[in-house]
Amino acid sequence: MNTNIDNFNSVRKPKIFNQSDSFIEGWYWVLPSQSLLIGEVKAVTIFGKDLVVYRGKDRRAIILDAYCPHMGTSLAEGNVEGNELRCVLHRWKFDAEGICVDVPDLDEPVALKAKTWPTAEQYGMIWIWTGETPQQPLPFVLDWENQEFDVSLGSQFSINCHPHLLLLHGVDMQQINLVHKLPLKMVLEKQELNQNAIIFSSITNINGKSFWLNLYRWFFNNSLNYSVCYWYGTTCIVSFSNESTHLHLMFTTRMLPGGKTEGQTLLMSKKRKGILGKLINKLMLRVGKKISDRLLKTNDRILQTMQFDLKTPIKADLSIMQFINHLERQKPLTWETWLLVRSREREEEVREEREKREKWRDELVND
Repeated sequence: MNTNIDNFNSVRKPKIFNQSDSFIEGWYWVLPSQSLLIGEVKAVTIFGKDLVVYRGKDRRAIILDAYCPHMGTSLAEGNVEGNELRCVLHRWKFDAEGICVDVPDLDEPVALKAKTWPTAEQYGMIWIWTGETPQQPLPFVLDWENQEFDVSLGSQFSINCHPHLLLLHGVDMQQINLVHKLPLKMVLEKQELNQNAIIFSSITNINGKSFWLNLYRWFFNNSLNYSVCYWYGTTCIVSFSNESTHLHLMFTTRMLPGGKTEGQTLLMSKKRKGILGKLINKLMLRVGKKISDRLLKTNDRILQTMQFDLKTPIKADLSIMQFINHLERQKPLTWETWLLVRSREREEEVREEREKREKWRDELVND
């Protein structure tokens, strides 16, 4: 079979997929909301960048660069005062926009600003946008609009592989059928929702006999809508649904040094009315946690010794290659600096051009 399926070239080295020195500009999880109380400030490191997050009196979560712009003291050692953060060293105080609003030794504050980052809070999680202005929404379930859902936090996890390798298994039909032994004979259809989101979906029948399959049939009958929606390449929403039942498993991840993964699972189900409906949803969310934990455990065992190299793609790998192509068209940022990768490349080009001009001038003078 031709390896250039869907314009994919297995020889060309990806700039984003499975790379440990770059990531896609987008929304990423920071902390569970419940782990940051009013008046608390915590240090976090996201994609190599040191940050602090604090919660003021108005309950908003605020994220800033970790070090005071005056002398570099860690703002994580500071104190929250109302909706503002005061540095522990010289007691300079910064508001929620990062503007210096008080310097104890001066009548007026210094015209100085600490770097702040766009922050949001949803699904019981605090999120950060890794650019100047959010260009896309937070990851969401497609049929979430105008619907109420129950949400619960699942497990936090860490896996010794890149987030892309972990999440692409949601569209690896060979693994789903052979490793997880789920008789879901599907052909996935691709739809790109926007520059940063892509969904793969299919409708299938549930066949076979086992405790888990009988449980699936109890919730979903025999027909099942299966979909996997990727946001920014590192948040994946796996959905099982039909007309009456909806279960969504969100795996939101971020990259650690060396291309390793840390992540958080969230379980979501469409709200049901009445006491019985609440009990059914509670059971569904528990089942969702069991499913997500089982998937992570199986993948951890497989991926920790894997060296991804797709040299011989077959027709069943089409969705994987479409996922990789989708990633490669997004905006890449560099590890730690969060600068555009192409900006760094352009800087190198400018440096080389400058050196050539200087060399030409030196040669001209010497002549």
